[in-house]
Amino acid sequence: MGDAPIRTAHDGRVHTITLASPHNRNALSRPLLTGLRTALGAVAADDQAQLVVLRAEGPAFCAGADLQEAAAADAAAQAATSDRMLGVLRAIVTLPVPVLAVVHGPVRAGGIGLVAACDLAVASADATFAAGEVRLGLAPAVISTVVVPRLSDRDASLLLLGAGTIAAPEAAEVGLVTAAVPPHDLDAKVADVIEQLCASPRQGLVATKRLLNRSLVARIDADGPAMAELSANLFQSEVAQSRFRQFLGG
Repeated sequence: MGDAPIRTAHDGRVHTITLASPHNRNALSRPLLTGLRTALGAVAADDQAQLVVLRAEGPAFCAGADLQEAAAADAAAQAATSDRMLGVLRAIVTLPVPVLAVVHGPVRAGGIGLVAACDLAVASADATFAAGEVRLGLAPAVISTVVVPRLSDRDASLLLLGAGTIAAPEAAEVGLVTAAVPPHDLDAKVADVIEQLCASPRQGLVATKRLLNRSLVARIDADGPAMAELSANLFQSEVAQSRFRQFLGG
């Protein structure tokens, strides 16, 4: 697929989707979000699929929003990006089969949303998580639809308001990921989870995922459009644009 920001592979009942834009630390650019949505759509159309494994290439899992893109976007383009992000999260949550995130390296801002949307997430113990939107004059608006339900109120406040960095073991403690394992054990743990899931018939997985995610889908549908609008407006604000210029050295 050349320089495409998403790579896909299909091994029997398991689909692997890989964020493949390491040059910008797998930032959530418009091409990456579009490619991810397309890949998820292909899985949804495969009635033999049983599981999706979401991975990433390079030193980071996901850097969050593409700030270079955001700094150059007009209001319409930013609104479209916010809508794309919401669409990707909903596509993960409503995909018929489970999605397992395999997490390594830094996970920032919108990347946390991808992890939270997945049904399961196994992280390398040296992975780190930070929601730094507030420090850019933004809010984790779109990702709040999937992140907040995973956490207690107090944990959500500290993560989203404090903008601090937490390591994978703490992310597991607060419910952001399913498990954190030593880096050398990551592949074995992932293989074990895949084996567990593939031991069940697709019908059971589909029905169980649907009942587990009912409230999450309802939250996305109820709050998502307003959160996408809020996100787009904040990205276009002078406060945020000034922060982007500082961050980018402009």
